[in-house]
Amino acid sequence: MPFGNIGIGGLILILIIALIIFGPSKLPELGRAFGRTLSEFKGATRGLMNGDDENGKKDDAPQTAAAVNKQHS
Repeated sequence: MPFGNIGIGGLILILIIALIIFGPSKLPELGRAFGRTLSEFKGATRGLMNGDDENGKKDDAPQTAAAVNKQHS
């Protein structure tokens, strides 16, 4: 992996370039979006490694009639 040894100087240079391109007001939003994307990617990778699939999630459990009525109220 050629980007494994960037170092402190390289990271500072990347940060300065990002500030110039996106500006200081947009940079926190980009950081949050990158963090969310990275965490979703990690979660998906863990799911694949553990043998989980998208249909086996706990959130996909059938809803009871009371829960459905509560949502429509």
